[in-house]
Amino acid sequence: MRNLADRIEEYIKKTIGQAQEDFIVLQRGFLAEIFSCAPSQINYVLTTRFTAEKGYLVESRRGGGGYLRIVRLGLDPEGKFQRLMSELIGDRLSQDRAFDLISRLEEEEIFTRREAAIIKSIFTDKILEPYVNDQSSLRARLMKDILANLCREDIKD
Repeated sequence: MRNLADRIEEYIKKTIGQAQEDFIVLQRGFLAEIFSCAPSQINYVLTTRFTAEKGYLVESRRGGGGYLRIVRLGLDPEGKFQRLMSELIGDRLSQDRAFDLISRLEEEEIFTRREAAIIKSIFTDKILEPYVNDQSSLRARLMKDILANLCREDIKD
């Protein structure tokens, strides 16, 4: 049986998938009521499963008229993709954030399942640690280079 966080995540993704736009507006209390849980459980799901690396932007306003606006970030070929990825990556990229980003790129069919698995295996701390003091910086540089090469016209299908 799936846990509560899985069910909340599934509900939000399904709702976004059915929306006319790439975003939805919900109230935290409404979600907590649907799932018979505390609003903090909704916050947990949003902060761990709806991150920019996973392709989402969450805007939140608290209070009586508060709301959650959850935006599904799209990727397009006109250069926004590379800028977005560069902003998300920054100068350092942890193993967890890298894996989230790779999974997102696989979900968007930018990487195949096999490519994602290969890149994840290279980006693990256990592989990088013996050779580099600052794994996060190297991981960020490698990811940016991989994405830059993917965006080059001469290697696209």
